[in-house]
Amino acid sequence: MKIFFSENRVDYSTYTFDYAIYCLKESQSELPEIYEKGFLPYTGNLSIEGDTFYLARSLRVELDRFEDTSENRRVNRLVEPLNIQLEVIKKENFDLNDADFVGLSQEYISQRIGDDNMSMERWQYILSRETGTHIFRFCIDGKLIGFVFAVLEGDMLHYWFAFFDTEYMRTHSIGKWLMWRVIKWGKENGLKHVYLGTAYKSSALYKIRDHKGLAYFDGYRWNQDIERLKNLCKNDLEPKTADEFKTLDNQSEFLKQL
Repeated sequence: MKIFFSENRVDYSTYTFDYAIYCLKESQSELPEIYEKGFLPYTGNLSIEGDTFYLARSLRVELDRFEDTSENRRVNRLVEPLNIQLEVIKKENFDLNDADFVGLSQEYISQRIGDDNMSMERWQYILSRETGTHIFRFCIDGKLIGFVFAVLEGDMLHYWFAFFDTEYMRTHSIGKWLMWRVIKWGKENGLKHVYLGTAYKSSALYKIRDHKGLAYFDGYRWNQDIERLKNLCKNDLEPKTADEFKTLDNQSEFLKQL
């Protein structure tokens, strides 16, 4: 892998000189290490040929500490009568041009994501990335009702994108169930971590509240202080006078912990 820094904002008044941090993947076998370092896939520029990653406040489930919450059990009880079948398929063995798959993708993007955030062109670009390896296909009596596009390498899994029939949202919290079911699959299959994307703003709190065994990348380590994470998310949109280190009451004590 190659890690590189890209200059961002400059604030001489607080001696804050921002850099965005990226990683260029050189081989598929590097994925567990790339995710371990806090990186997530970047797909904002469709002209980039290689698989590029950005450093962020990444969220993961550490499966040795994972167990079902009361909310997980409640959601599963609602969904269980649907008798949803799960099949995990390597991308290379999956027909990405299947009409049901494409139709569900288009419908979900239109209804839930929005064309401004995810065009079908971008979705096709994401599907073409070597990083994405598997489709978790969910069916009822052979009919596709949802899928998760995932990264599976070594002992880690990244729950990258989930698409589903939004009609089930009215009665079954199907989005929550898909995430729980993939995490459960990871636990059942001896994986170490399931990555859930970023944890920013209040919109990420549903991931944090619903699952046990969480940790987030705080810029230096995987941090298990979930109450602190919740506070960070709730205050992400508040103006900041400087970076977090400069606002600490005791910077020396922080440095001793490194």
